[in-house]
Amino acid sequence: MQYEKALKIAESVLAQLSPHCERIEIAGSIRRKKPEVKDIEIVAIPKPYETGLFANGIVPIVEQWQKVKGELPCKYTQRVLPEGIKLDLFFATRENWGLIFAIRTGSAEYSHKVLGSAWVKKGYHSNGGYLYAGNQRITVLEEKDLFERIGVDYVEPEIRNL
Repeated sequence: MQYEKALKIAESVLAQLSPHCERIEIAGSIRRKKPEVKDIEIVAIPKPYETGLFANGIVPIVEQWQKVKGELPCKYTQRVLPEGIKLDLFFATRENWGLIFAIRTGSAEYSHKVLGSAWVKKGYHSNGGYLYAGNQRITVLEEKDLFERIGVDYVEPEIRNL
């Protein structure tokens, strides 16, 4: 799908989900402004919600879209939007926002070869969506905090393509 069309769809999804989130941003190839977009990636910190019979908050909105994988509550769910494009919705917390947002902005190769390699060289590892130094969980509030912590110069999303 062309970038402009995918961006409009992503912005519509963002508008629907935003009232139910503490924080939400478009990530992935749209954030990197790729001319051709295969899916929409969004990272969100949802406000508290309930699933089941008395579902509320973000749940009724997400559940309106065809599920491919990931049953709420979860860290990740994939849905098919009415326009036919897939939505990858990643849930973060305040403490791991910067890590998740950086990884999900990608590209996948950039996240692995640049970010992942750098944090390993600095003695960190990731597990369950969090960065660790040994057994100590490290808070990564913002994307730039991750770059600084692992000793990598911040790179604008548009040029994170390997």
